[in-house]
Amino acid sequence: METERIILGSGDVHMKLFDGELPGVDEICKEDTKISAVQGGATIEYKPTYYTAKDDTRKIQKTVITDEEVTLKSGLMTFCGNTLEKICDTARVSYKEKTSTTKKRRIVKVGGGNNQGHRKYVICFHHQDSVDGDIWVMIVGNNQSGFSLAFANDKETVVDAEFTALPMDAEGTLIHYEEEVLEDTQNQTLSDTTEQNPVLDK
Repeated sequence: METERIILGSGDVHMKLFDGELPGVDEICKEDTKISAVQGGATIEYKPTYYTAKDDTRKIQKTVITDEEVTLKSGLMTFCGNTLEKICDTARVSYKEKTSTTKKRRIVKVGGGNNQGHRKYVICFHHQDSVDGDIWVMIVGNNQSGFSLAFANDKETVVDAEFTALPMDAEGTLIHYEEEVLEDTQNQTLSDTTEQNPVLDK
């Protein structure tokens, strides 16, 4: 029987453009797809909406799910202009080459309905756990909550991104949750140890 785990700790957020096919977690969770160092962990929220039809006596009723909403929230602590492009669908990035008096500069323009890119991303949160096994939570969507940049002399700037999930396949799947199951390996190790060191009856 599999034992339940204690989930303790944060993880990393990875992103890449969605091309219509969901990648495997090992494919997306690489160093070059890591969007930022995370502060405050990450939260995945599933929120269904129900409708219940009842007769006047409330003896007969039927309930169906009429809507589902999934969001993945995380605090992004390290970022640059390219990060802003990933969390804002009207953001555009360009570069201004260095001159004799200035260094190379990255320019990000935000806003304008005609500039909406309609981009969808695969967003994967990877929680690493060497004791109970890793966990991956993956959605397809984009940040629809906007962003806020706060600059202060006594606190780091953290962008609170809130990604809204969109259907990732023909079944309408909104969340792909995957976890390592280490119990079989642990049981095998225990079995091997028992065979090598049998307890003899006295």
